[in-house]
Amino acid sequence: MYPTTMPQQLITKGGMPRRDRPTVTLAGEMTLALGRVHEICGRARHTLAAEVAAATSGDVIWIAPAWWPGRINGDGLFHIMEPGRVIFVHPTRPENILWCMEEALRSGVVPLVICEVPEPPPLTPVRRLHLAAEAGREIGKCHPLGLIVTTGKGGAAGVESRWSLEPAHRIETDPRWHLSRLRDRTAPPKDWILHRHGGRLVPAPRAPAQTRETA
Repeated sequence: MYPTTMPQQLITKGGMPRRDRPTVTLAGEMTLALGRVHEICGRARHTLAAEVAAATSGDVIWIAPAWWPGRINGDGLFHIMEPGRVIFVHPTRPENILWCMEEALRSGVVPLVICEVPEPPPLTPVRRLHLAAEAGREIGKCHPLGLIVTTGKGGAAGVESRWSLEPAHRIETDPRWHLSRLRDRTAPPKDWILHRHGGRLVPAPRAPAQTRETA
């Protein structure tokens, strides 16, 4: 499991320190503030969501629309995390998708709530999710972390941060991924190339610089 206690100082719009928040860090420099809602997108978004789940302890609620043809198979998570930790929820109506996430965050009983959405939500629903996570932190037993999982390049309004994971495999024996920090309230955009080491995604070593031969 990854470390989950590194503090992060958030800054208000006025530039004044707000307060320190506990965070979860994975894949080298991917840091997510707990008690907030973040967005994950890209073709390898499910892999990244599972990596975040592996960085936490306790149960995970994973929400996805019931009408979607493809669903996460617990057996497919086994090489990343213990699939028995996941509680799958499949709302049958569109209006219940974010409602389920909001109620799960507000309860504060699970450290991670993952929600796959058909399209990026606007600002007001995301604000409600942030408030629900804050309430869960106050009345629950943990600092709940919310992950909105979107297709394409994402675009959920008002999220704490937005991350994209794309496959960047060069050879079959050394699969790699391209991680991008697209948006973060406390850090600039940045990119990494990751590979799997010791069962986890970590920054891949850089290729040695080539020297030019002289005659």
